[in-house]
Amino acid sequence: MTRARNFSAGPAALPLSALEKARDELLDFHGSGMSVMEQSHRGAVYEHVHEEATALVRELLAVPDDYAILFLQGGASQQFAQVPMNLLGPGKRGDYVINGVWGEKALAEATASAKVLGGEVREVASTRDGKTYRRVPRQDEIASTAGAAYVHFTSNETIHGVQFAAEPGGVYPDFGDTPVVCDMSSDFMWRPIDVSRFDLVYAGAQKNLGPSGVVLVLVKKSLMDRMRPDLPAIFRYKTHADAASLYNTPPSFGVYLVRNVLLWIKEQGGLAAIEQTNREKAQRLYATIDAHPELYTCPVEHGSRSRMNVVFTLPDEAMEKRLLARAKEARIIGLAGHRSVGGLRASLYNAVSLEWVDALTSLLEDFARAG
Repeated sequence: MTRARNFSAGPAALPLSALEKARDELLDFHGSGMSVMEQSHRGAVYEHVHEEATALVRELLAVPDDYAILFLQGGASQQFAQVPMNLLGPGKRGDYVINGVWGEKALAEATASAKVLGGEVREVASTRDGKTYRRVPRQDEIASTAGAAYVHFTSNETIHGVQFAAEPGGVYPDFGDTPVVCDMSSDFMWRPIDVSRFDLVYAGAQKNLGPSGVVLVLVKKSLMDRMRPDLPAIFRYKTHADAASLYNTPPSFGVYLVRNVLLWIKEQGGLAAIEQTNREKAQRLYATIDAHPELYTCPVEHGSRSRMNVVFTLPDEAMEKRLLARAKEARIIGLAGHRSVGGLRASLYNAVSLEWVDALTSLLEDFARAG
């Protein structure tokens, strides 16, 4: 079998070794005579996988002991609502930094939650430029978040290709003493981060971590102590933290595949090695795009260019369709931009290899020569 070179924005490419491991263990997991999908989530066989996945997250990210690691369902879109549900209430405020569509969606869900639960939601920065986003906000463009129950931002926006701290040495915004909530769905584990800079991080798995259907949450225990106790139990983070993410039946096969991906990351040399490869992939692709300004245009300002989602356009839609057709012939898939913005997009998540990127840059070079 010749695997397609998958540049989809999500669900995205998974490491081949993680998939092969799942294939080999699918029918008989560790001599149990059953698939891991058939194991009781209360049984020792699955619990070992669950605990190993949790331990690998803590090891790879150096997650401090005062943070809970949760495997939940519902994806990041549910977290748009679950965060304000737990943190808002009468007299409390949530602040939102907007640098793309997913930040907009998070703000909308928080606004809806505030109408039910009380409290206030405020936009403290936005870099919307007409119908698009071309950069992240500067520190001096973010209003003070003093007194807020939390401030929320999206580290990487997949649709517009805008990323915080994309450049080497780049930093996330400084919000002082305000608890920081970050949606890292599309760049979680693309590099090491200082988890202690955040009070709650959430990430849908289907970019860098595994299959769709799993969301990973890191939450500071002291923040959980300040959350609402009057929500239905299933929506309270503390419920899941107290039960080690086994309060209800977890997405067990998804967690198993996340475990496989985390093992692969460790085998690559950890997140420092992953970051080096990711930066090299992005450098090669952006260099090719910039070398042909008459044909390819990246609308994102250099300092905000995403290392995960490279967006670019051609002079007209007909040329874009011709390029997509040639890509399909070369088994390069997933290059169409999001339906809301059009253009093209190459997602360079962890499992995308340098060889795949070189194949894509060769295609772009050939297309620039031949048209």
